[in-house]
Amino acid sequence: MPVSPARAAAFDILMRVDQQDAYASELLHSDRLDKLALPDRALTTELAMGVLRWRSRLDDEIASAAARLLNKLDIEVLNALRLGAYQLQFLNRVPARAAINESVELVKRAKKRSAAPFANAVLRKLASAGSSGEAPESSLAKKFAHPEWLVERWVAQFGEERAQGICEFDQRIPHTAIRLDNSEIEGELRSEGIELAPGALLANARIVTGGDITGTRAFREGRVFIQDEGSQLVAALVGTGSRLLDCCAAPGGKTAALAARNPTAEIIAAELHAHRAELLRRRVHATNVQVINADALKLPLQGGFDRVLADVPCSGTGTLAHNPEIKWRLRPEALNELHAKQAAILRAALQQLTPGGRAVYSTCSLEREENEDVTARFLATHPEFAPLPLDGRLEKPVAAGVTGPGSWRILTGADHDGFSVQVLAKARI
Repeated sequence: MPVSPARAAAFDILMRVDQQDAYASELLHSDRLDKLALPDRALTTELAMGVLRWRSRLDDEIASAAARLLNKLDIEVLNALRLGAYQLQFLNRVPARAAINESVELVKRAKKRSAAPFANAVLRKLASAGSSGEAPESSLAKKFAHPEWLVERWVAQFGEERAQGICEFDQRIPHTAIRLDNSEIEGELRSEGIELAPGALLANARIVTGGDITGTRAFREGRVFIQDEGSQLVAALVGTGSRLLDCCAAPGGKTAALAARNPTAEIIAAELHAHRAELLRRRVHATNVQVINADALKLPLQGGFDRVLADVPCSGTGTLAHNPEIKWRLRPEALNELHAKQAAILRAALQQLTPGGRAVYSTCSLEREENEDVTARFLATHPEFAPLPLDGRLEKPVAAGVTGPGSWRILTGADHDGFSVQVLAKARI
């Protein structure tokens, strides 16, 4: 019995996530899925992202039905079981027979034929037990399928109610946000059947509430951009200047937004990895942007920038709705390692800033070690820099977030990921 294209694609994505540290969101938008019909692409997305969002809950159910430790199973068998369990527990429209049979076929397809009877027995036991998809009374972490240590941190920092809100948002399919550089495009999009709602943070942001934005002429021509509002806001806070540096630029959303706001400025976009630098060149079409393949710690530049953006590599805990695999990879000790790297990048980036200039330090993390602690450590030894107050610099009021002068931490919200942004100014000589 052949496996359906959607289930085969979802299985392959889950294997790459586990074995190659890939990101499902990138794989789901790669040309590998171009041959799938739209319904199959939709099911592939539902299955892959659903398994990653609810993985710990699924594993608990599988372990109970299997009566054995899951770390004894081959990863191919475990991922096939997760796919089957997700369909049984969360997708009422999928017949149990199809969920079970195709998961067993995935085990065979992965050359683990000897495990097929075991997979069949486990999934049939789950199917006979039944489930409404509701979690039993348990901790926030178990109920919303998050690591215990991470939820405990959030409860300690933000309180239980806010921590629960973050967990709930992470488990929902996120809205698509777009950036409009030209207000006339909105009418064009609506004429093509796209339904839009105002953004929560910026006047030129919109939330797509209906229709396929990627099928529009404006999207194909690069006149409208899919970009989370947090990312848009970071670029907006950089402001305008004559010479700008984006020192960790890929994949390019913020760089493109900077170019739109500064069409006559010289903009240097640096990226460490060659393949990502090439991706950046393909995505950012503005003629005033020069992409360089360079390490942010050793930029081959002579300074003189009046605006610098350091959107640094981070844990990504504000983006778990889009990137659920992060919560299963991240370890507590990684936060201190990231802090050291982020502090080094910030120091190097600010060496490029001219007196009187402005720098924006940002992450898509909710964790203090990666945000306020990084800039506080820098400011303690560099008196020529000071936080730049953000009052009046936001187009719309933001309900949560001031953590100090020039510092915002925006928690995951109804229509946007969580992120942190801090603005520093260098004194004039």
